[in-house]
Amino acid sequence: MTARTAADAVPLPEYPRPQLRREGFTILNGTWDHAFTAAGAPQPDTWDGPIVVPFSPETELSGVGRQLQPDETLWYRRTFTASARAGERVILHFGAVDQSCRVRVNGVEVVTHVGGYLPFSADVTDALTANPDGPDAPHELVVEVRDVSDTSYHSRGKQRLRRGGIWYTAQSGIWQTVWLETVPTVHVAGLRMRTPGVCDGLAEATLELRVAASDDRAHPVTATVLAEGQVVVRADGVSGDDLLIRIPEPRTWAPEHPFLYDLEIVLGDDRVASYVGLRSVEVAPDARGVPRLHLNGEPYPHIGVLDQGYWPGGLYTAPDDAALVRDIEAMKDLGFTMLRKHIKIEPLRWYFHCDRLGMLVWQDMVNGGRSYKPATITLPVLHPRIRISDRRHAAFGRQDAEGRAEFLRELDATVELLRNSPAVVTWVPFNEGWGQFDAADVAERVRALDPDRIVDHASGWHDQGAGDLRSLHVYFQPIRPARWWGRDGRALVVSEYGGYNLRLPGHDYPEREFGYRRAKDAAELTAQYERLHRRQVIPALERGLSATVYTQLSDVEDESNGILTADRTEVKLDADTVRAINHDIRRRFAAVTTGAPE
Repeated sequence: MTARTAADAVPLPEYPRPQLRREGFTILNGTWDHAFTAAGAPQPDTWDGPIVVPFSPETELSGVGRQLQPDETLWYRRTFTASARAGERVILHFGAVDQSCRVRVNGVEVVTHVGGYLPFSADVTDALTANPDGPDAPHELVVEVRDVSDTSYHSRGKQRLRRGGIWYTAQSGIWQTVWLETVPTVHVAGLRMRTPGVCDGLAEATLELRVAASDDRAHPVTATVLAEGQVVVRADGVSGDDLLIRIPEPRTWAPEHPFLYDLEIVLGDDRVASYVGLRSVEVAPDARGVPRLHLNGEPYPHIGVLDQGYWPGGLYTAPDDAALVRDIEAMKDLGFTMLRKHIKIEPLRWYFHCDRLGMLVWQDMVNGGRSYKPATITLPVLHPRIRISDRRHAAFGRQDAEGRAEFLRELDATVELLRNSPAVVTWVPFNEGWGQFDAADVAERVRALDPDRIVDHASGWHDQGAGDLRSLHVYFQPIRPARWWGRDGRALVVSEYGGYNLRLPGHDYPEREFGYRRAKDAAELTAQYERLHRRQVIPALERGLSATVYTQLSDVEDESNGILTADRTEVKLDADTVRAINHDIRRRFAAVTTGAPE
């Protein structure tokens, strides 16, 4: 998609919240006005020109191509039509705005928000009446944005104003869908689902469903579970309470059979649609007593890829919904069973596609903090046995108490946002020491919020002995697990490795190249990849290796170590070889975890 085609159509027009769907919505993506001013300046009287939302101004697809600086404000403006009848409210939703913003409708401030990765909303019904031309006339929507990027402690992911190497171009502003929704005055505000103890072969499974009402009061609720359009069970309850729904002869969810039950929920005049996948995950001993990742009560290999979620034309924002699907399908076609979503929270539709296509997800929290010290985050690449106590907050760029508190709030919100997705199986609070602090306490906080998923408390290094996994990044040493690893009950995973480089002819690359090993052509890259897996990865399965995360899904800026090119048009490795290796990983994993012959 080019900037012109993005402007000519409404980008990303799909319903943005698949697990809580209702009729009566309007997508506000498309062409808005924009302007840059000095920070603290009032709303401008004149505008710099059009911008295509939801693409950040730094991107080609926005039609702007300008970097928002820490001492500037980015302004957005558009008009829309909406009205609420008696008994209705109009809700304005933002998928994500990086980094802090203030929103006004008809000059009335309706919401402020800090944090560039999480959705927020505002009831704008009363602000519609402030329109001087009347409630049925076009309403003015203005969004005021600041983004200090990596000059403060706010969560920023891999963004840097001075990009290079593993750090990417900073982006700002609206980067997920903006939309309006009309709801009854009392409506479903949220759903919380649990499917504890699910395993294959059960005669009955229990879905724990809690429906939150917008006024936090108790209201009668009816929930209907359907399978392929046929009613399975209907249950009545009260909002705010756990509704225990017994599902006979349950069909479990797994990458090989990602079955989803449909849900229909009624609260008063509100009707919403959702879905649920019945599955369980845990770390438990295999037949030999070795801690392993389990899915639905059985050992299951997480054969993963690191997924940065960056796009050449849109940075954080995919050009269209189909692009999200293609990434997942491409990795599934190669035999991978898991994507580690790296230091980014995607639009909810990405998780929906993982749910319906059958792809496990390890979800990273988004890192923040002050500048990172090379001795903390870089030296362990070569010397992975270095371990620093993360109670030394300043050593990890976490000297700001306010920044630590903000991270914990965002962690809580991330768990709440994604907890209903069956695909999301592992939480990763910290990566390679970037803004890490009190990881053992954070792991217990996550477990208290969500006892039904796996916690990888410190991916890479600076392990604090907590969580469910001993999580290693291996780039310059061989993958050779020690036999004593796992005696603490944690499963062994290599949560990053590989990262082999190849620049294919016919593709644009920056002058600088970053990676961990270079190949001259696709044949050499494939040979290196196969040698790594057959000599190191597959033999490590017998020593307890339960999961792997290859770096990475696609090329990103300086990094030319993707399985796919940055534009996703070519697979750089021989696809049949990758499929054969992943097949052999699964076969060997089954043999060593069950004791059965291969």
